[in-house]
Amino acid sequence: MTEVAFHFNAPDKLAYACRLLRKASASGAKLVVTGEPGLLRQLDVALWTFSPLEFLPHCLGTSDAAVLAASPIVLAEQVQGTPHQQVLVNLSHAVPDGFERFERLIEVVEEGDEAGRLSARSRWKHYADRGYAITRHDLAAKGQN
Repeated sequence: MTEVAFHFNAPDKLAYACRLLRKASASGAKLVVTGEPGLLRQLDVALWTFSPLEFLPHCLGTSDAAVLAASPIVLAEQVQGTPHQQVLVNLSHAVPDGFERFERLIEVVEEGDEAGRLSARSRWKHYADRGYAITRHDLAAKGQN
């Protein structure tokens, strides 16, 4: 069963996602990131520029199958058709279709985003009602933001 974790109070969703992806890919994880198209375009740019000394190999979900398979990080509006099944990072306000095929799901909720917080509660309830164990990480309390 998919492990679900909510990371609350990220002060900057994109910067936090970059750090999260760097850490996870360094451990050898294969990741899919889902979200709205505009946010994914911003993340694509951020992954090229967030650290001048490192590059996180990634591609868009619309890339050729060979590129998708070779890329440790795939940015996709929909998770259907993506090659990886280890970690799904959800940056959207909706429950991602097909999340249950992943070993882990990480939900990132931005600090001060009331609409995001409300939709996160709805997603939490969705997962809990289906029997998924949920881990909560308050980034503000841990000073990890």
